[in-house]
Amino acid sequence: MEHAAVVQHAVESGSKIQDLAWAILILPLVMAFGTAVLTPKNRTLSAAFNISGVVVAFLLSFTLFCVYGGQSVDATPFHWLPVAGLDAEIGLHLDALSTLMLMAVTGVGSLVMIYSTGYMHEDRSYTRFFSTLSLFVFSMLGIVLANNLLMLFVFWELVGVSSYLLIGFWYEKPSAGDASKKAFLTNRIGDFGFMLGILAIWSLAGTLDIAALKAKFVANPALLGPWAGLAGLLIFMGAMGKSAQFPLHVWLPDAMEGPTPVSALIHAATMVAAGVYMLCRLFFLYTATAGWPAALGFLDGVSAATIITCIGGFTALFAAVIAVQQDDIKRILAYSTLSQLGLMVMAVGLGAKTGDASASMYHLVTHAGFKAMLFLGAGSVIHACHHEQDIWKMGGLRSKMPKTFWTFALGTAALAGLPPFSGFYSKDEILAVALEANPIFFGVGVLVTVLTTFYMSRLVLVAFFGKPRGEGADHAHESPSSMTLPLLVLAVPSAFIAWLPLGEFLSGHFKPGHATHGGDILFGPFNHNPIAAVFGLGAVLFGFSLAYSLYGKAPTQDPLSAKLGLLSQAMRNRFYIDEIYDGIVVPLHNLLSQIADAIDRWLIAGLAVRGLSGVVEIAGRALRLVQTGSIQTYAFLFTAGVLLIVLLALK
Repeated sequence: MEHAAVVQHAVESGSKIQDLAWAILILPLVMAFGTAVLTPKNRTLSAAFNISGVVVAFLLSFTLFCVYGGQSVDATPFHWLPVAGLDAEIGLHLDALSTLMLMAVTGVGSLVMIYSTGYMHEDRSYTRFFSTLSLFVFSMLGIVLANNLLMLFVFWELVGVSSYLLIGFWYEKPSAGDASKKAFLTNRIGDFGFMLGILAIWSLAGTLDIAALKAKFVANPALLGPWAGLAGLLIFMGAMGKSAQFPLHVWLPDAMEGPTPVSALIHAATMVAAGVYMLCRLFFLYTATAGWPAALGFLDGVSAATIITCIGGFTALFAAVIAVQQDDIKRILAYSTLSQLGLMVMAVGLGAKTGDASASMYHLVTHAGFKAMLFLGAGSVIHACHHEQDIWKMGGLRSKMPKTFWTFALGTAALAGLPPFSGFYSKDEILAVALEANPIFFGVGVLVTVLTTFYMSRLVLVAFFGKPRGEGADHAHESPSSMTLPLLVLAVPSAFIAWLPLGEFLSGHFKPGHATHGGDILFGPFNHNPIAAVFGLGAVLFGFSLAYSLYGKAPTQDPLSAKLGLLSQAMRNRFYIDEIYDGIVVPLHNLLSQIADAIDRWLIAGLAVRGLSGVVEIAGRALRLVQTGSIQTYAFLFTAGVLLIVLLALK
């Protein structure tokens, strides 16, 4: 009887979890379409409608996390489409990763929407903006909750569509339209590889269910045989697009053409987070036995995880160097996101050796809080300075915008990795993993920390200190409470979220039963890996002192530009990557298009299709000449035919 009661309780609990998960997923979608249909012209009601939906989704996510924690549960799937042995399902999976990510997506989404009521209050497409934001949140929640690769890919593409609509929201501006197309097309390159990777896994493993795949890989690490490395890299191509890893990083800085709340949502908890989350969700692919097809035999001995580590490390350093000489406040933060994503991807690759990607996921969660706060803070500054984004036309904003300044300074400290703020603990985990796995990438991580502190300190010193350098800054004032309240709320997780044992919570997902450090959290980094902690803290102090020596006296122009010379110009122009693409990729694409057009026009349509039709037409015309209707002609042809047969017979 007791056993039956336990089973019944488990069934009821699982049913409640499923109901909550489906409600969290569906609510933003209902609000998005409800706004478009029911309140298309009522600005206040449409905003309230969408905000309430995402806020309720956050409360449900928080309840789910508090009550069920990292419990692994699969919701009963809907059977969508059986095709050639593939039973396509729409199902939800809950565990430590998804429940934590649900809170990040809905929490940041709620605050971004509240902030948008002030930032977008004069925009004529106010209702369309909120409806599209809800669609964006719904798409990301689908990725978070997907229990199979096909469903994940469907929502993956929905995120791409949503980002296209939001980046190009101000479509009247040619730059916004170009940025949205650039983001969409660049991501299609990565998504094509992602799709091939999914097909490869299905053909070799026979299933797309993520839990079933993980069980198969645990039972047989060599499941994919010689195709393991290639399949892993193809899957990674999807992350390269969404999480903007080199060389598919070029879309993210241009995505700043969208409204600032969109930038906050993209950079903190939705689009760019999708790639890293997907790598963590499919982490078992990179801990399995790697192999390569014969054509790629030169890669024998090099795992897919190693290649991922190199790309992530290079992206982190490359983006940080570019950020040092950017003057647009949003572009500085955009390259900062690129750099931090590179660190997360690097941590995934390095973690493959130990079977633990918790450092990457940990930094993803903390980064969501302080990067959202930084972008919303940048939006507050831009709004106050009458849409001025050049930091050298700001200055003196510390006293004019105290709430924005203090929250922005806190976010900067967290991003740089200054204790006791959240970024220090999550970034220390990455440095510790790198120190243990590969000292070279530990050096990369330390150097990125120096550069991060430098360019963020430069931003704060130039924009908030000194005297106003522009008319917008001279007349600036604090933003309305609808914009400052989300900043104050985000300051709490930015400062204190890492004080919770999130690292151990996530590590328990990747390595169940893994020994924890108990309540040693605040001073844990110095006790567990003092070398990584000391180097990380030293990098922050060195980066700030270097920035203060150059920008502490409030110069009117960048003194570093003259010191770096041509290198500064290259950094400002993003090392001409876009120009290289325009000079090589675009002409090559046009050439291939012209060749394809010629083949289609002359060989396929001309020779094959029209040629065959022409032969048939000519033959028909010739035969039609024979059909005259004259009896004498038919008699003549009959006689000629008989004579021809007789002659052939005689010979």
